[in-house]
Amino acid sequence: MSPQPADQRGPVLTLLLLALVGLLVVAWGAGAHGPTVGPRVGAPAGAAEATQPSGPTESAEPAAEVPAPAPDDAPDAAPEAPGPTTLPHGGRRVFEDGRFLVAYYGTAGSGALGVLGEDRPAVMDRRLRRTAAAYARPGRPVQPVYELIVTIADRAPGRDGDYNHDLARAEVRRYLRAAHRHGALLLLDIQPGRADFLQVAKRWAWALRDPYVGLALDAEWRMPRGAVPGQVIGHVRAAEVNRTSAWLARLVRRHDLPEKLFVLHQFRTAMLPDIERIRQRPGLAAVQHVDGFGTRTEKMATFRAVARPRQFRLGMKVFYDEDVRRMGAPAVHRIRPRVGFVSYQ
Repeated sequence: MSPQPADQRGPVLTLLLLALVGLLVVAWGAGAHGPTVGPRVGAPAGAAEATQPSGPTESAEPAAEVPAPAPDDAPDAAPEAPGPTTLPHGGRRVFEDGRFLVAYYGTAGSGALGVLGEDRPAVMDRRLRRTAAAYARPGRPVQPVYELIVTIADRAPGRDGDYNHDLARAEVRRYLRAAHRHGALLLLDIQPGRADFLQVAKRWAWALRDPYVGLALDAEWRMPRGAVPGQVIGHVRAAEVNRTSAWLARLVRRHDLPEKLFVLHQFRTAMLPDIERIRQRPGLAAVQHVDGFGTRTEKMATFRAVARPRQFRLGMKVFYDEDVRRMGAPAVHRIRPRVGFVSYQ
């Protein structure tokens, strides 16, 4: 192509320069403002969603706010935030205002060990409240309790040789969410097999930091050396109970928690052979829970043989299947010495 005449080059060059400047301006504007959707490269994680609540994270201490209600089948997550350090009724003592405790007992996902596991926590909470309502009296409100077996005795030694296994943390958190949502206490029940109660209790420290959570020791399933759960009835000495209660009381003091429910299960005197040596601890509401079953006469004979009302508050278990002419609320309220806690299995 032949060169253009000199008098035509000026306008053409001018147009080319203007177009180039326009392209540079557009490119600069895009780089300065970035994309309109999504975070910029290099921005802190979550910066583009700063107004959205972050999910829970595992930490040594629970957060300071009560969690929002979560579905029963929510995935595994960190322990729920306990909220203010009070019990469900707003106080700091378990039996405050003459409160009467009514529990469903069992483990997650199975009705074989007790009624609590027969259905989802939300369903069982509704059933529990209908049962508990019968125990309410003027000046004596009721407090629902989920007594959840979290360490279960086994007939086989398992990998650790201790004849027990733990419920999955996700399941425990599921009941903890339900307890906060419905205003219930959560009582962690331990069947330690050949392990020491304190050794097992420490595995549940993360949950026991929550103000709604208490601890129950089931001596029936504390096996002596060489014994297998289900073949013999276990027992525990006062020294082991005292070590466990001392540790739990320190946890209460360290985290400024309200009083914790602390339950000892028993239906034979030999299960706690030196029970008189068991110490009371500040910060723990100790309950001796008598678990005998059968006819009303048989249950009361067990109760009178075992109960130590001068040393503990008293509890009793009601069995849906094993009891004959099962006791109702009026019969339980007539028991002397008085009972302040009843659980259903």
